Amino acid sequence: MKKIIFLISAIFITLCVKAQTISNTNPYDDIVNMEQKAHANMFHSMLSGAIDNYDIKYNRCEWTVDPAVKYIKGAVTTYFEPTTAGFSSMQFDLSDSLTVDSVKYHGTNIVFAQLPGDILELTLPGAIPVSTLDSVTVYYQGVPPSDGLGAFVQSTHSGAPVIWTLSEPFGAKDWWPCKQALNDKIDSLDIIVTTTPNNKAGSNGVLLSEVTTATSVIDHWRTKYPIAAYLVAIGVSNYVVYHHTVPLPTRYMDVSVYVYFEYLVPAQSQTPDIIQTIIFYDSLTITYPFEREKYGMLQFGWGGGMEHQTMTFLVGFSHPLMAHELAHQWFGDWVTCGSWQDIWLNEGFATFMEGLSEQRFNPSTWLGWRQLQINQATTPANGSVLCDDTTNVNRIFNGYLSYSKGGYLLRMLNWKLGNTAFWQGIKDYLNDPALGGNYAKTPQLKAHLEAASGVDLTSFFNEWYYNQGYPSYQLYWNQSGTNVSLTVNQTTSDPSVPFYEMPIPVKFIGATHDTTIVFDHTSSGQVFNTVINFPVVSVQFDPELEILSKNNTVAGIANLMPLTNGILVYPNPTRSNITVSIDLKATTEMTFELFDIQGKKIYNKTENVIAGNSLKSITTENLAKGDYILKVRGGEINFSQKVVKQ
Repeated sequence: MKKIIFLISAIFITLCVKAQTISNTNPYDDIVNMEQKAHANMFHSMLSGAIDNYDIKYNRCEWTVDPAVKYIKGAVTTYFEPTTAGFSSMQFDLSDSLTVDSVKYHGTNIVFAQLPGDILELTLPGAIPVSTLDSVTVYYQGVPPSDGLGAFVQSTHSGAPVIWTLSEPFGAKDWWPCKQALNDKIDSLDIIVTTTPNNKAGSNGVLLSEVTTATSVIDHWRTKYPIAAYLVAIGVSNYVVYHHTVPLPTRYMDVSVYVYFEYLVPAQSQTPDIIQTIIFYDSLTITYPFEREKYGMLQFGWGGGMEHQTMTFLVGFSHPLMAHELAHQWFGDWVTCGSWQDIWLNEGFATFMEGLSEQRFNPSTWLGWRQLQINQATTPANGSVLCDDTTNVNRIFNGYLSYSKGGYLLRMLNWKLGNTAFWQGIKDYLNDPALGGNYAKTPQLKAHLEAASGVDLTSFFNEWYYNQGYPSYQLYWNQSGTNVSLTVNQTTSDPSVPFYEMPIPVKFIGATHDTTIVFDHTSSGQVFNTVINFPVVSVQFDPELEILSKNNTVAGIANLMPLTNGILVYPNPTRSNITVSIDLKATTEMTFELFDIQGKKIYNKTENVIAGNSLKSITTENLAKGDYILKVRGGEINFSQKVVKQ
């Protein structure tokens, strides 16, 4: 959805100062706060919207607006096919702040009623058979409501008037009669805007004509691609218009830029960036989905951007903002989330793609960008990417979860599956004829990634999507000759996930050499042994920030504390397991025992421990919090130590 211009850190200053409006607050707090205000009063639409008993095939929207006056007068013709038998009435979502003058069916006025809950109900003269194409026209006018961010806003820029629309998620009904549930895209659309002289109207699709008279300007736009109601938009002002050309694989495509006259010079220096970004996204996914029409960018006065199909609205033209909103053309516009529970399919993807654009075009900021996303996603200790409360606007547009954590879920899928399988799954998702130009839900994305990779992702999605929180890793390492022993413990921030199974990268650093090894981490306390042919000075966990985690620690065993009788126990206190490091001169049969505070033996195992430094892991995950006694016996060793379970 909408992305706010923000100042994130010194490394991003040069990227963000180009925007017309910059927020000095946390970017995701901005998103959450603005969207809470936007639609706090609109949730009744979602809960009791228009009855879904017809399929929209076409809309012809004729609107008259003066950018100096907050008012709209319209005639919206809807071609539809009934989907249920006995179809003799139909409903649209439409705010009761607007006045319906009349409704015509075959040129004749029919009965209508504006019902509670912003519902317009039409009574047809007779039943229409299922799958029969028919049409109605609604004539209406009025002042759209101002109950939030504003689905229909009248403002000014440098003294010039402007009107723009922004309908996500439930605001389309505030200014035109539509069906705004996420289940029926409009197959094709004509938009005809009549406005006052010296103004232009930007909208979806292709500009077919612009007719100028002494008293009016009439702009006619058309899209032949399916479109969701919340992605229909108009922006009207005294725009200056210029164009770029993008070379796509099969054609040259127009990029239309509608910019405020006072911002023309800086815009012309910034908007060429969009050309390379479109080409880059094409190379990763599929060709720009609306290539037969255009990509457009229209300046508006809200502090961010909104991905209206083929015509993104932007406050300014910084690279991160343009990259984020452009990505929505694939993820959100071509394939649209099929419920607000699945909003991450829009916002997580846009965040992920924005990050890849940063990596490609601004590599010096890349790790800083990733770290910012991790910081945001781990700000709450719990919370799922799945939006578990779609009656709460704060939850739907939670920047930490829907944006940052959703984006990092994709980052980790890319890491887990590898580039080839991951991107093939994404292409298949976008090319699926049931999803492209339609709606999708999370299981459908999962199925395509599984088919492309051959990997069962059920556990991954259970851990990272449906359940809550994130992991923290504790690494302990020791080197004996060329053998390096590594113990990896894991704790989690929320009990809904006891353990996150992930391949983990660990970098071993020497004075003149380093190497990164990926370990398949399947249980907390897991011990890995590997050969490193140089003296290891330090160890770094996840050097490229592939995994969403927080509060990770790395310690060399030799640096923890002196061994007692050749034995070291760590971590202590512990949450999920303890590791016993034993330095033996010869292979010895050892017994490991754990007792509770009353002296009851709760763990007992005898095994051969090889000569040299060896690691033994004992799970404490199912133990109650409290004090325990660990005993280790064998050969000349008779060791005892208190262990604290947190």
